[in-house]
Amino acid sequence: MTKQEKAQVIEDLTTTLSEVKNLYLADIAGLNAAQTSDLRRACFKANIKLAVVKNTLLAKAMEASDKEFGELQDVLKGNTSMMISEAGNAPAKVIKDFRKKSEKPILKGAFIEEAVYIGDDMIDALVSIKSKEELIGDIIMLLQSPAKNVVSSLQSSGGKLSGILKTLSER
Repeated sequence: MTKQEKAQVIEDLTTTLSEVKNLYLADIAGLNAAQTSDLRRACFKANIKLAVVKNTLLAKAMEASDKEFGELQDVLKGNTSMMISEAGNAPAKVIKDFRKKSEKPILKGAFIEEAVYIGDDMIDALVSIKSKEELIGDIIMLLQSPAKNVVSSLQSSGGKLSGILKTLSER
């Protein structure tokens, strides 16, 4: 790879990193061709972009980026694959699901909405992270719940109240 090609790759990675909200770094070394194809297919279905990158080029792109990746640069050793998605927990779910059949991929680290997670032991925490849409849905449900209770109470007690008033008026 020439210096110009490397510079172009770094520039492309820097652009990608500046636009990304959720970035996972995983080690997929040791997967055979069929397993790699299955992983790529699973990522495609989950709307995740999967790309194998060179550690030195990614490290330079992280330095040039306007975001703070913190300790994530320290995990750039060995084989590294980038998983980029809109949903914060989608790559973690794919990794966890894929591990039912294989011991790889191994999570090296993740950058989610400006928070950095390091190590494979964080996979369960990352799976449980809710997406923006899920959080909005939860808030809407919480806001609707008291209103539904009041309406149902008024409807149920309204019949009782009118029955009591009717009985009292007949006396």
